[in-house]
Amino acid sequence: MTTRSSTELTLPVTDRDHIQGSTEALVTLVEYGDYECPHCGRAHPIVEEIRQQFGDRLRFVFRNFPLTQVHAHAEAAAEAAEAAGAQGRFWEMHHALFTHQNALDTSHLVQYAGRLRINAAQFGEALSAHTFRDRVREDFMSGVRSGVNGTPTFFINGMRHDAPFDLPFLSEAIEGVMGSGGDQGRAAGQS
Repeated sequence: MTTRSSTELTLPVTDRDHIQGSTEALVTLVEYGDYECPHCGRAHPIVEEIRQQFGDRLRFVFRNFPLTQVHAHAEAAAEAAEAAGAQGRFWEMHHALFTHQNALDTSHLVQYAGRLRINAAQFGEALSAHTFRDRVREDFMSGVRSGVNGTPTFFINGMRHDAPFDLPFLSEAIEGVMGSGGDQGRAAGQS
């Protein structure tokens, strides 16, 4: 039995994940993030730029890692994203949450759902019943097992990116993996 180091993604990317991009992409970028985290808010436009820069050569995966001890609304926001995802609107809600990360109380979450034309009754019931709490916690625990201890934490083809996440550093790291044909980290958490 092989044990993975805490720098490797322990839960492989599968269809359970929220994915943007092709499964044929050379590189998979996984982010463990918290919707109330200011650093994740700063990373959001960087990830968008990275996605545009690399196009079909990159797929992006977002996993929830709400830091509930420091961010009071992080878990509810993650549950809201999952509730929106159940209605086919995960990425729209994901963007709305980062755009308005200083207003993540329940009334605002419901407002964002309304703007996105999400079924309000279904969304409200999912929030009040915590329908997606287990899903959020599953993401969180997979992050813990992968050595995530803060947000945002990125993995490139299954290997943790320990350099800064500023555009030049993240872009260079992705280009390096692409230059190796995408093989770096393939066995570590890639599907």
